[in-house]
Amino acid sequence: MTQSASIRINHNLYELAKQDAFAEHRTISGQIEFWAQVGRTSIDNPDLPVEFIMASLASLAEPRENSIPFVPRSGKR
Repeated sequence: MTQSASIRINHNLYELAKQDAFAEHRTISGQIEFWAQVGRTSIDNPDLPVEFIMASLASLAEPRENSIPFVPRSGKR
C-alpha cells in the first residue's frame, strides 16, 4: 500500500503538472511523481540524456502484457 502526504507547491507548477498529466494520461500527483523520478534519476546518472531516462521510466510503467519480447538478431545470415 502506498502512503500519501499532502504538500504545498507553487500554483504555476501545479498548472503545468495538470496540463502534462492530461497529455500523458496520468493523475496530477502521478505527473509530479514522474517528474521527481526523472529528476532523481538524472542526478544519480548525469551522463544519461534526460530523454533516455524519461523513455526508460515510462516503459517500466507499461503493463508487461503489452510488451514485445526482445529477440537479438544473429550475426549470421
